[in-house]
Amino acid sequence: MIRTAITRKAPLPRQAAPAVGKPKKRKCQNRSCRQAYEVDPRHSFKTWCSDECAVWIASDRLAKMKAKKQRAERAQDKAKLEAMKNRNELIAEAQQAFNLVVRLEDADLPCISCGATNPPARGLTGGVWDAGHYLSRGSACHLRFDRRNVHKQCKGCNRPGGTTRAAHRAGVEARIGTAALEALESDQASREYTKDDLREIRDTYRKRAAQLKKDAS
Repeated sequence: MIRTAITRKAPLPRQAAPAVGKPKKRKCQNRSCRQAYEVDPRHSFKTWCSDECAVWIASDRLAKMKAKKQRAERAQDKAKLEAMKNRNELIAEAQQAFNLVVRLEDADLPCISCGATNPPARGLTGGVWDAGHYLSRGSACHLRFDRRNVHKQCKGCNRPGGTTRAAHRAGVEARIGTAALEALESDQASREYTKDDLREIRDTYRKRAAQLKKDAS
């Protein structure tokens, strides 16, 4: 019988032991603490350095969740109230925003009717300036949001009997020109504002008013 030579396998090299370095450190997530602490590899999810901080972090998270839920509920309530508004309410809100922009844009201009720059209050409340419609909202409701038709006007001129139509017309003509005035007076195009149209007008002029106030400050 022929014997084969026995080959000995070389021993596998030993794996090097993992290097032992400095333990990792992390800052405590308690905003009033923020102390560094050593991370236990068995509890790497921990973000606190002590039991007291763990309680604080848990309470903080619950408070944030509660606040988020309350914000969501308020947004839902606001959306419901917005959906319930009727057309007259939306017209009033849009007109208020539009009129404010008129007064802000015309802030450095005199009264469209009498030319006053610092009219007396005359016992009237709410300031001395209005957004005066040359063609009234009653007779030309389709021009209620037309900038050609609305200008800053002192309350004395805007109230009944405060000025004449001729004086108001002359002021508008001087401001926008004869051609634009005649185009305004002949404008009979019907404008049917839907609720969504009115919301868009309101929101657009609210943003415009906010920007004008920011620029003026």
